[in-house]
Amino acid sequence: MNNIPSVDLADFLSGDAARKQKFVNELGKAYEEIGFVSLKNHFLSDELVSELYKEIKAFFALDVAEKKKYEIEGLGGQRGYVSFGKEHAKGKKEGDLKEFWHFGQEPTEDANLPEDYPENVIVKELPDFNKTGMEAYRMLEKTGINVLRALALYIGVDEHYFDHWAANGNSILRPIHYPPITEEPQGAVRAGAHGDINLITLLMGASTGGLQVLRKDGEWIDAIPEEDELVINVGDMLERHTNNKLRSTIHRVVNPPKEEWGNPRYSIPFFMHPRGDMKLNCMPECVDEQNPKAFDDITAGEFLHQRLVEIGLIKK
Repeated sequence: MNNIPSVDLADFLSGDAARKQKFVNELGKAYEEIGFVSLKNHFLSDELVSELYKEIKAFFALDVAEKKKYEIEGLGGQRGYVSFGKEHAKGKKEGDLKEFWHFGQEPTEDANLPEDYPENVIVKELPDFNKTGMEAYRMLEKTGINVLRALALYIGVDEHYFDHWAANGNSILRPIHYPPITEEPQGAVRAGAHGDINLITLLMGASTGGLQVLRKDGEWIDAIPEEDELVINVGDMLERHTNNKLRSTIHRVVNPPKEEWGNPRYSIPFFMHPRGDMKLNCMPECVDEQNPKAFDDITAGEFLHQRLVEIGLIKK
């Protein structure tokens, strides 16, 4: 396998039972083997994608002092701006060569959440920035819920098992800017090798290159989707909940060849988190004599807190 498998969401949504099952099987097999797929026919329109890129490029082009106004203390980077080099991969000291923004969940009035989510931060200089970001957030959330429905069927539980937990979940949309590299990085890369914290991640912008995935045999392979495809991978929460049945694969964003150092890179991951009160206990359907329970019981909120400490976004 020299690239990640490609699947078509139109199969799942077709109304044809055979096509739907084909998607379920292809997705589940890919997530057992490598933990990554590229997905075509998602809910993001070309127009919305273009508009989002226009808005985020305009934001990252603002002066550093203007951007820093939107870096809000006390939020652990969960909303607004996070400045260059502040985040690092778990176990690394060097900060990643990136700056980013966080759009977060705006829950429905009847969500009955165990916690209050922080308010989104409004960018005054760009009147369409927040509106465009949240439109993309909703389309990625809708895509992600359908992927989780397919995975529920693959695991052998009700198709809508994840709906309640994901619909008002603590998901994050993170536009990232990797600026041009101006000097030899001292051990730092654009994003160090890591696994994602959440249930699944839906990534826009991987077609610009740099994303690599660690195969089971220890080889790094380039993840190269088509221009209009999303890259979607399993996160640590889902690996834990499925008792290692579905794999959260280590991945990284490598620095480009030296002749391309002058080019910036943009990518936009959507980290799909459940509500904080979702139990990530190993699902009974994924535990047997060959695969005994591998993880202690924990909630999504407790697990998220642990990991944000480990990657340097919040203090203990």
